[in-house]
Amino acid sequence: MTLAVFGGLTLGVFVTGQDFSFLGPILTIAGFLALGFIVAACLFGFNIGLIFSFAMVALASGYILYDTSNVLYRYRTDQHVAASLALFASVALLFWYILQILLMRRR
Repeated sequence: MTLAVFGGLTLGVFVTGQDFSFLGPILTIAGFLALGFIVAACLFGFNIGLIFSFAMVALASGYILYDTSNVLYRYRTDQHVAASLALFASVALLFWYILQILLMRRR
């Protein structure tokens, strides 16, 4: 499932050729909100639930669009390690929350 979502998003960036750098500030704010929600869940002991996992899949998808666009238009050819680490972090986040959704459905 992760590979299908990642492949579709990456294909979308390549086909459209659009620069998704405008997503940077939106994803930053959304990331801090998600982090705040996670900290609040830890402090107050409530379950973050299925809706939060779907929201994080959407956030990870946004980061995949943003990072793939950056690989195409922003990173230089000698920055291949940084580009691959940024993209890997987004894919790992997507994988984790898809796995969480599948585990919650199993219970």
